[in-house]
Amino acid sequence: MENAFPATRQGLLDRAAACYGGRPEYPWRDSPGHAVLRHPENRKWYAVVMDVPRQKLGLPGGGCVDIVNLKCDPILSGSLRSQPGILPAWHMNKEQWISVLLDGTVDPEQLGFLLELSHSLTGPRQTGARAARRRERDWLVPANPAVYDVEQDLGRDGHILWKQTARVQAGDTVYIYMAAPVSAVLYQCTAVEVDLPVPDAAPGSRARYQMRLRLDRRFAPGQISRAVLQAHGVRGVRSARSLTAALRQYIRALLQEPPAEKQ
Repeated sequence: MENAFPATRQGLLDRAAACYGGRPEYPWRDSPGHAVLRHPENRKWYAVVMDVPRQKLGLPGGGCVDIVNLKCDPILSGSLRSQPGILPAWHMNKEQWISVLLDGTVDPEQLGFLLELSHSLTGPRQTGARAARRRERDWLVPANPAVYDVEQDLGRDGHILWKQTARVQAGDTVYIYMAAPVSAVLYQCTAVEVDLPVPDAAPGSRARYQMRLRLDRRFAPGQISRAVLQAHGVRGVRSARSLTAALRQYIRALLQEPPAEKQ
């Protein structure tokens, strides 16, 4: 399962091997602790794992710490660097790359998402219909029913504006997970517009962009409950993330059933 890998050096290497195959390369004789992960097709790096003195990273304490450099959308890099465990890229372009601590500071789910994003951004370019199919993705986003009435906004015209903190593209499918006391996915939507600026957003805010979602389907609370998510590799939904393969397959089977009635 995707969440079985810890947010450590070995955990990241194991995750990369399980998801993308291949083995790390150690190209620097004078830096034996530095490894790169490449795409076999274009030989581009999608991850650089290093051990770096904490002092050089501006971190307290002595000794070295393991980090990984990952490519990131410049739209997201600024907000990501404001989060614990994510730093400006060490010795790489700081607009397009970030450094992530591999000491357990960063949540394993987020590390997996950032690794997947870097792998996607550095991969071989696709064109035509094949590229369009490759870009389509499924996302899981959280909502707090205690502070936001999703049903009320969707009830107006079947559309809703949602903060965009992940690399969602027009046409992607977005599943909205309602936190406790609901603790279940209730809505399947399509992103019809993305990268919409948020009016009067504060500089450096994590919510500078939003997307417009169209409601496609409602689910009954028991259909994709928290227990179902956990059984299919999703231990928590604290931020936008892609679906695990097991959860995607489960939902595909579920979509063969009639849609749930409005609660």
